[in-house]
Amino acid sequence: LREAIKTLVSEGLVEIVPAKGAIVRKFGERDVFHILEVLKSLEQTAARLLCANAPDAAIEALTAMHDEMMALYQRRDRLAYFKCNQQIHSGIVTASGNPVLAEMHEQLQSRIKRVRFVGNDKPDRWAGAVAEHEEMCAAWRARDGERLAGILGVHLDRTMNRVRDAI
Repeated sequence: LREAIKTLVSEGLVEIVPAKGAIVRKFGERDVFHILEVLKSLEQTAARLLCANAPDAAIEALTAMHDEMMALYQRRDRLAYFKCNQQIHSGIVTASGNPVLAEMHEQLQSRIKRVRFVGNDKPDRWAGAVAEHEEMCAAWRARDGERLAGILGVHLDRTMNRVRDAI
């Protein structure tokens, strides 16, 4: 149990408070903004590396995940959609070929999963995120790293707007 708590502390999900012990960390708007700001930079860097260096199989795998995510959207299976969505963002970073980038991305992504899930609770917000993912897929298939980086930047900026009410 102690090791598990240490891991959660190192991931920034739990805080040790004197005289209280381990408590779950609460993320405010500024915390989420800062995390999304760094995720944006990481994903934009990953986008450029992905388009420049990833093997065709990685691009095909991302496209297959995207197609599955779109099918989940059509069925309005929000939880499965969200999990697939997170796999796509992580897949972009992993396929960039930079393991340090992937490690940092995973750590930050885990901190705000819940708030990102809640952020797509309204149909118009969800549809907006889906449209952005359609653009992302077209950009990585064209191997246009700058375009993909730009779309990811907009997507993560809009994510802050989508999650603001959930914070």
